[in-house]
Amino acid sequence: MNRSSVFDCVILPLNKIHNRAGNITIVEGGINLPFEIKRVYYLYDIPGGEDRGGHAHKELRQLIVAASGSFDVLLDDGVNKKVVTLNRPDYGLMVVPGIWRELMEFSSGAICLVLASELFDNEDYIRDYNHFVNHKNGN
Repeated sequence: MNRSSVFDCVILPLNKIHNRAGNITIVEGGINLPFEIKRVYYLYDIPGGEDRGGHAHKELRQLIVAASGSFDVLLDDGVNKKVVTLNRPDYGLMVVPGIWRELMEFSSGAICLVLASELFDNEDYIRDYNHFVNHKNGN
């Protein structure tokens, strides 16, 4: 985890199939996603001005998708920070372990879909930013 960087977090184009009846995007773990999917969840009805996230994971990898609407993802590796805007359901942001993330600036009606590499494990979370920075520095 200590070596991961915000530059390891990349936007992945997802396979979009279009026809007159609408679009479909298919995500298959281990095929067009570099990990197996063990958990899926989504955030919605987020009140204006509210942020989500505010944590890092020790082992978990995620693909974050704006299934509807838009929002920003702040990525922080303890040294570098970058903000990624997600606003298309056929693109996802892959977040690697060891990255602090905050979700913010949700548009009205936004839906944030998350595909995760692991089942929920409270021990995998780092929820305090100072603890995160110490952990990244090997303390």
